[in-house]
Amino acid sequence: MSALPATYLDIITPLIDTAREILERGESLSPFAFVGNLTTGETFPVLLSTASDEEKDAAAAVIRRLAELHEADFIFMIMEAWSLPANKVGQFKEIIEEYGSIGASPYRVDVASFALETRHGLWVTQIPIEAKGIATTQRTFGRPEFQHFTEAKGRFVDLLPVKDGEREPPRTLH
Repeated sequence: MSALPATYLDIITPLIDTAREILERGESLSPFAFVGNLTTGETFPVLLSTASDEEKDAAAAVIRRLAELHEADFIFMIMEAWSLPANKVGQFKEIIEEYGSIGASPYRVDVASFALETRHGLWVTQIPIEAKGIATTQRTFGRPEFQHFTEAKGRFVDLLPVKDGEREPPRTLH
């Protein structure tokens, strides 16, 4: 399965549209996770604190616990982040060594980052954030094109609880 299932797309499209509206109003995106259960139709928003590794670990723990309590089927994350242009990705280690972080490098690209973890895998997209028109405070991003990953590692993956009949959480790539 490589295409994002329509059931999830129907849920996340309004959230993506809201993220775009926030940027177009001149505001920044706050990092959020939305923990949802398809059976009950409930979705729980979680504002994430990502200022330090400790806060990121605590945020992942909160998401994991909320997903367990509500027997979540999906977790959708929205973050404003930094990335590298395609022609600089191969120089990632050198850029980190020279500048200390992607954000401190002159190659930094502001992106809207979206990740959807489900029982069927992880879908991710990062869309460059660009100025909207001539206004310097208003920004926007284009249409998301999600990529499906089957393996992943990191603090913000494998956050869904193991359900009956499953041996282990789905493996996803981040």
